Amino acid sequence: MEQLLDVIRQPWHWAIGGLAIALISIVLTLMGKAFGVSTAFKILCSYAGAGKKSSYFDIDLKNEAWRIYFVIGGIVGGYITANWLASPSAVAISDSTVAYLADLGLPYPESDSSGLGFVPTALFNYGSIAGIILALIGGFFVGFGSRYGEGCTSGHAITGLAHFQLPSLVTVIGFFIGGLIMTWFVLPYLIPQLL
Repeated sequence: MEQLLDVIRQPWHWAIGGLAIALISIVLTLMGKAFGVSTAFKILCSYAGAGKKSSYFDIDLKNEAWRIYFVIGGIVGGYITANWLASPSAVAISDSTVAYLADLGLPYPESDSSGLGFVPTALFNYGSIAGIILALIGGFFVGFGSRYGEGCTSGHAITGLAHFQLPSLVTVIGFFIGGLIMTWFVLPYLIPQLL
């Protein structure tokens, strides 16, 4: 059993995750469902009675209950992985990314409080005002953008493109343009201000 756990704990090739996502997407498509979880908040609001106040939240809860179970499964799976199946290795990122971050003043995270290098703790230090502000701003943009764009990056890029939806293609192109602008034009000026 311990040998099996050692195999599970090792970093897996990215193609395994891609294959699993593809299989889930295919199964959900065959069931008449669309893979994505950004509408889970809308569903929770509907469960809480928001549909009585706004037609936006007035949805068929029986048809969408599976999505809540999917989200719960993701949370439980993440908890199990983080606490019992975490990889003993630091996250492997490319040498060019390590060099780029070092040029911005962010050293490669050799380890964090859990003993694993995961994120640049100098930037994501939630004990600092800058770290808290960064998390709040980032959370707002992700949450607002997901609802305004009728789905998150993963939902559009995986499900939307797989279903040949033109709005998803336009949205994914926008994600890439925004990511490139952020990486090459905004972050080099923003990060030094936050450190």
